Amino acid sequence: MDPLGARSPVVDVQTLPRWADSLHEGDQTDSARTCGEMQRDPSVSSPFPHREDINRKIILWMGDVALLNGTAIVNTSNEMLSEKNSISDSIHLYAGPELREELQKLKGCRTGEAKMTKGFNLAARYIIHTVGPRYNPKYRTAAESSLYSCYRNIFLLAREHSMSSVGLCVINTLKRCYPLEDATNIALRTVRRFLEKHGDTIETVVFAVTDLEEAAYRRLMPLYFPRSLEEERRCLPFLPVDIGNAEGEPVIAERQIRILDKPGISQYEDESDEEGLDLEYIGMHAFAKMEGDIDKQRRLILQGQMSEAAVQKAHQRNYNRWLCRARADDLSDIAALKALYQTGVDKCGRTVVVIVGRNIPMTLIDPDKALLYFIHIMDHIAVREFVMVYFHTLTNDHHHPNSEFLKRLYEVVDVKYKKNLKAFYFVNPTFRSKVMTWIFTTFSVSGLKDKVHYIENLPQLYAFISPEQIDIPPFVLECNARVNGPYLYSYPSSPDL
Repeated sequence: MDPLGARSPVVDVQTLPRWADSLHEGDQTDSARTCGEMQRDPSVSSPFPHREDINRKIILWMGDVALLNGTAIVNTSNEMLSEKNSISDSIHLYAGPELREELQKLKGCRTGEAKMTKGFNLAARYIIHTVGPRYNPKYRTAAESSLYSCYRNIFLLAREHSMSSVGLCVINTLKRCYPLEDATNIALRTVRRFLEKHGDTIETVVFAVTDLEEAAYRRLMPLYFPRSLEEERRCLPFLPVDIGNAEGEPVIAERQIRILDKPGISQYEDESDEEGLDLEYIGMHAFAKMEGDIDKQRRLILQGQMSEAAVQKAHQRNYNRWLCRARADDLSDIAALKALYQTGVDKCGRTVVVIVGRNIPMTLIDPDKALLYFIHIMDHIAVREFVMVYFHTLTNDHHHPNSEFLKRLYEVVDVKYKKNLKAFYFVNPTFRSKVMTWIFTTFSVSGLKDKVHYIENLPQLYAFISPEQIDIPPFVLECNARVNGPYLYSYPSSPDL
């Protein structure tokens, strides 16, 4: 008698719907239209591009991992492989007492490792046991690395034993206090990176989740497994700051510093952009790359002794360093300020980026981190035409970036920012801020002055951007309603810009 069949029906992984087929009908139509009418823009470098072949290997399923009929399922336990949790209890129940006897022979499993046993009475042939980390905010980096190792080692075992399918439980149990969203990001990106490199060795990956986890997985999966070019584009702004390295492993900035074998030779300068970013990050440190005196280079530029091409190359190299840092550094404290974010599109179809002045405590934050966060958010947006809306409402001296910071930002950003920024809407300006902006755009930077438009109230802004296309902070709405009275949404025509 089959002990499994007496309790609950077995679920064959091959009968479950694939992630690639999970779009709604309307979305599929949009996706087909998008794929048919446009090619991928090579200037938009999504770290997780749409891959139909990978999406056909992925399944999101709400159910008990112990019931899956496939090559292997995953069990999450403690270092003695004896933890009592709902996943492990179910696996032991269906596998039978032989599993416990087999686990005793393994003599435990360290955090981040993975070990394998037979499936015994389970429908799956094998069980891969792993131990997730206990989460402590003080040691977040260690927890991230350990959780990554869990998923990575699971798939290394699967590859080593030529497993065609793996049913993944959620390793970070409630008992271990790992934030669900953070852990889900690590799980998804590690699986994605493995399938990119070794996808030919595995046919199916099932993310088996509970009702408590399903919403987080369904929300985050499009970031790493976009089902269309349109979904890929829409998800770019919502990727976390740390997307890991080429394997999905969390990036720790200090580990990126290396010394070249031949310090005097810039051997990586002609590498492709994709490979060059990490190498440029290494080059942040003058000692590591022996780039020479930066001040001397600037003097040569001013004296006209460097060609225009050399100047552009030096600028691009500098921007790439900032971009690599932006992708690697922990910028969560800046993100939490909600001072910079992407919203909808203006009436000309251009992406709208919002800056909330009151949410920028310039006297308290690290200017370098603020610049890094700006680049992290804006790099993929600036490849196409965009506009910026700056809410100056209720700001004071503590919120004003000084001219040196703004000038530095303007000098660091790539040329695409300056070319594709079509309008800068300055909402609720004061007389003093108008004067300072005029001085800055006249004497400090070039090409920006004509793009600045002063907006005295929200109805003026709605002439360019419909209300439903912009996420306006509540305090701005309240302040404008108090000063100008409630606004009835009748949209005036938008002038050409």
